[in-house]
Amino acid sequence: MVSFRFPFSFSQPSLPKPPRATSSSSRFSVSAVAVTLTVGAAAAVAASRNPRHTILDWVFSSHRSSLLPWGSITLADSSSESVAEPKTGFSFPATIGESRRLLGVGLRKKSLLGLKNIDVYAFGIYADCDDVKKLVGEKYASLAASELRGNKAFMDQLMEADIKMTIRLQIVYSKLNIRSVRTAFQESVGNRLKKFGGVDNDELLQSFTSLFKDEYKIPRSSVIDLTQEPGHVLSVAIEGNHVGSVKSKLLCRSILDLYIGEEPFDKNAREDFLDSVASIAVDK
Repeated sequence: MVSFRFPFSFSQPSLPKPPRATSSSSRFSVSAVAVTLTVGAAAAVAASRNPRHTILDWVFSSHRSSLLPWGSITLADSSSESVAEPKTGFSFPATIGESRRLLGVGLRKKSLLGLKNIDVYAFGIYADCDDVKKLVGEKYASLAASELRGNKAFMDQLMEADIKMTIRLQIVYSKLNIRSVRTAFQESVGNRLKKFGGVDNDELLQSFTSLFKDEYKIPRSSVIDLTQEPGHVLSVAIEGNHVGSVKSKLLCRSILDLYIGEEPFDKNAREDFLDSVASIAVDK
């Protein structure tokens, strides 16, 4: 166990296990969505997961009063649409950049001295819908979301594809510091680099973790963006400031595997993401 300045460690999931069958009727599609009530001033509320609708259904529809118990509810205009991670209430914009849309939200938790879990950061998974639709439409458009989740060939192709994606982290744990983030990535990303590329990737790992310099401050609600740019370039931004890039297909896949791989940090976020991908495939 690695020792940090605060009393918990970022131990990682065990090595991937064979995919387990998931009943489409036993899970839910939508994490939560910040919507505005049409009674008086705008008030943000979190919508519970609904097995029939994906995050995209909520973000890009204009009226969902038939699905929620609070009366007439409408989304705000596109400039203020957001989706909330339900436990922390941290919200994520529906779109970032010119074309990346939010396809899933989740929460990174860690055990505190083996006694209780703490919320470390909330995260949102973004992807360019045109890129995703092109990828899915080529081979997998006829598959249901439940089939996509269990299709290893599809997941391998998705994580290796040259599509624009961003993992946005929002810091929840107020005692987290940049050194702890750097050390945690050394462990988690290092394990994935070994998994996908063998043991001799220390230089690549160092090129990534060195971007998280001690001078950067990350108080609660700070934002870290990990973006896969065209050409498999991993770009890192902290509080909107670009701090560096690393060109590596292996590194990009290793990062994505933490959030949408077989053993993700948040399984519900992965399932939401895949349901949204399936929705994109059939969207006309």
